[in-house]
Amino acid sequence: MRSSIRHLVLCACLGTASMVAQASGLGDTLRGATGGGASPSTLGGMLGGGAAPSALSAMGLSGSATPSNAAGVITYCMKNNYLNADKAALVKQQLLGKMGLGAAQPEPRDEGYLSGLSGMVSGSNGKQFNLNRLKGDLKEKACDFVLDNASSLL
Repeated sequence: MRSSIRHLVLCACLGTASMVAQASGLGDTLRGATGGGASPSTLGGMLGGGAAPSALSAMGLSGSATPSNAAGVITYCMKNNYLNADKAALVKQQLLGKMGLGAAQPEPRDEGYLSGLSGMVSGSNGKQFNLNRLKGDLKEKACDFVLDNASSLL
């Protein structure tokens, strides 16, 4: 019995340490993305007021670097119901049209499109951001950001 309790306490301690390390890493990421010392109050304000677009912009990710990646990310967002399907489908078709692909042709198989399908946004400076790391409304805001900025690739 004592052995079971020791294992339970050890697991709880390790789990707590892991969560603290992850929270610390998130803070460091957001501080780096915003260009400096984000205080806890700034962090709270960012999360409430569109941190995803701000963080993406600060990291040099103004949407996607290529039409294929943007089309892939938009498809990812549509499949997960983060975007209005009608508006997103129109932009996606325009991006694919720019690549020389029509609605009747199969979806592209290039690396940018495939990484976008998994939620990975690739920036023009080579940086990447995984939308799967975001939770709740932030993921929807990030998808809106990519969709809004996809027009610059048309």
